[in-house]
Amino acid sequence: MNLLESHTDHTEQTGDRSIRRWDGAVSAFVSAAPRLFAIGLRVLQDVGEAEDVVQETWLRWARADRSVVVSPPAFLALTTTRLAINVVQSARRRHETSAGPWLPETTDRAVSPGTAAERHEAVDTAIRLLLERLTPAERAAYLLRMAFDYPYRQISEILHLSEDHARQLVRRARGHLATERCRPVSTTAHRRLVQTFLAAAQTGDLAELEELLAAGVAR
Repeated sequence: MNLLESHTDHTEQTGDRSIRRWDGAVSAFVSAAPRLFAIGLRVLQDVGEAEDVVQETWLRWARADRSVVVSPPAFLALTTTRLAINVVQSARRRHETSAGPWLPETTDRAVSPGTAAERHEAVDTAIRLLLERLTPAERAAYLLRMAFDYPYRQISEILHLSEDHARQLVRRARGHLATERCRPVSTTAHRRLVQTFLAAAQTGDLAELEELLAAGVAR
C-alpha cells in the first residue's frame, strides 16, 4: 500500500468515526427532545418559547465537546432548564413571574478556567438564594424538579412524603423565591450544597445530592 492509499484509508476511517459520533449526538437529542420540551413548557408556560429553548439546547449540544459529557440526558436537561429559567428572569418577563435562580450549564467541562469560575460563581449565588428563601423541603423538591426534571413520584420517594406534598413544595418554592425574605445561611452548608450540586451536574450521578437534600428534610 502506498502513502496515498494509506492516507485515503485513514481519512475514510476518520470520516466514518465522525459520522458515527454525529449520528450518536443526533440520536441522543432526538430521544431527549420530548422531555426537553416538557421542561421548557413547565417553566415557561408558553409553547413557542418552550420550542425556542429546545432549539437553543440543540445548538448548544451541537457545539459542545460531547466527548467529556458523562451523561447526555443530564447535560441536555440541565441546559434546557438553565435556558428556560434565564428567559423567565429576563427583563421582559420579570414583571410577570419568577421561577427562581438561574442555574448555569455545569455539565460541559470543556471550558476555560475563566468561564468555569463564572459558572461556579453563578451556581454559588443561586444556591445561596435557595438557602436564604426556601425551607429544606422546598429547596430539595425545587432542585430535584427544576434542575434535574425528577418526576414528583420519585421526589416523594426520596423525601419520604406524598406526591401532592411534593407538588405543593415546588409551588411554594416558586412563590417564596419571589419574596425578599432572607434566612441566615451557614457557610459550611452553603459550600457543601454548591460542591454537591456541581458534582451531580458534571457527572450525572445524583445519589450524593439526593442523600444530602433528603437529610436536610429529615432534620
